[in-house]
Amino acid sequence: MTEWQLPTALGFVMSEEDSLFTISEKHLDSGLRGIPVGTCLTSYVDPVEGVHYVGYPVGDLSNLEEEDVIYLLFHKKLPNDEESAAFRKELAHRGEEIPTGALRVLETLTPGSGHPMDWLSIGIMAMGAAETTGDARSDSMNLIARMPELMARIFLLRGGEKEKLRPRKTELGLVENFVHMLGIDGGEAERMKRVLRFFFILHMDHGGGNLSTFSGKAVASGRASVYASLASAMNALSGPLHGRANQACLEFVQRIGTSDHSEIEDFVRSELAAKRPIYGFGHGVLRAEDPRARLLIELGSEICPDDEHFQVVKALREVVPPILKEHPKIKNPYPNVDLASGSLLHAIGFRKPHYYTTFFGWARVAGICAQILDERNSRDGRGVPIYRPKYIAKDQPSRRLD
Repeated sequence: MTEWQLPTALGFVMSEEDSLFTISEKHLDSGLRGIPVGTCLTSYVDPVEGVHYVGYPVGDLSNLEEEDVIYLLFHKKLPNDEESAAFRKELAHRGEEIPTGALRVLETLTPGSGHPMDWLSIGIMAMGAAETTGDARSDSMNLIARMPELMARIFLLRGGEKEKLRPRKTELGLVENFVHMLGIDGGEAERMKRVLRFFFILHMDHGGGNLSTFSGKAVASGRASVYASLASAMNALSGPLHGRANQACLEFVQRIGTSDHSEIEDFVRSELAAKRPIYGFGHGVLRAEDPRARLLIELGSEICPDDEHFQVVKALREVVPPILKEHPKIKNPYPNVDLASGSLLHAIGFRKPHYYTTFFGWARVAGICAQILDERNSRDGRGVPIYRPKYIAKDQPSRRLD
């Protein structure tokens, strides 16, 4: 009999013969919401305490270097100094060895065309077309190492500012190399690196069942390349119900345009009466305020306390939950991570909200790659089988042609 520990704070052991979940008809056509389908070694979401990476609350890790948190997701332990230095050196080397012309396809796209997430997916596929080793770890590390250059090129090429792109300096580190390639220096660069590193760590992983991670792993289960799998994950992330929430939240904040509590209350009540969403609140798993929201608001109080958008965010945090609690169908009236993330990105110089999901995608690449590697190595190296959930036939009576 196989026994295993559920990766949550529940703290009990189950055997393979115990029932995890009973599926009834009401669970059909529900988007698999809440239905157990696998195990996850990298992270979990506690309904009250929020996201944990390999057992650590994400708040404990938020001030580390992003490379060390990637190491944690890959190796299930934090690195010592020697391991950290070797991991950084490997990433720097892989980032420097990006094949010549791997991202030239982006130069053929019309500046300003499509959504930046389209460019992100195209860029990942282009890097895969230029070099796919077939080894999942090597391809994962190459992709993670080369993401800063892809991101910088998306920002500058899509913005019609190719001439501003600086040569890469991978030895600086992932976030630092991206900021350098954008041409940002001085105090502005330091603020940008501080916020981006924080954002990167908070968004790096989120359990195994969110749409983008699940989509990437499903594609990978068919033994598609890491690049094809991650491009699929980014396409899943690009939807307005998933990764574009941080974009939508800042646009929501901009529509409000005031930090006056009474005006915000009037606005929120009118939105609810019109059955429109209140962005930045609620969560599929959490039943308390997302700790990542609190951490970002604390960072905002340090980085941009007087920013007008951040002032609106702080007011929303106070005004909205009591209003949402009046609606019994709303299970979580509290802020989520998207409430403050967009305002911080705007405050440090990223003024176009439609780019924000690319930061989300960049952060999530590490977590999805780590989960793909875990699934490839599971079952004594045989790997997770190709995903094949069952669908029940409906409204299909037996018929024949006359």
